[in-house]
Amino acid sequence: MSGSDTLAIRVTGTGSVGVGPARVRGFQVTTGAGAGRLTLTQGNGGATAVDIDFGASTSDSVFIPDEGVRMSDIYVSALTNITAVTIFYN
Repeated sequence: MSGSDTLAIRVTGTGSVGVGPARVRGFQVTTGAGAGRLTLTQGNGGATAVDIDFGASTSDSVFIPDEGVRMSDIYVSALTNITAVTIFYN
């Protein structure tokens, strides 16, 4: 038996992803010329749930084990030197 379907959304700026409560299962980022940083919080001004740095001019994939990170509202609060991030959630 399978669990919930995993969905994906591509984001190019900060703000709410607009999917409501969800579990982040992973993400894929493309960075620009400088080192990148991605910060996801529990809504605008909420607790930090994910804060990770990336090298310059790369594409990286991060998969979160088990049930992922439960978030009340997936909010991208920092997208530094990242061209785009695709967030996988369910």
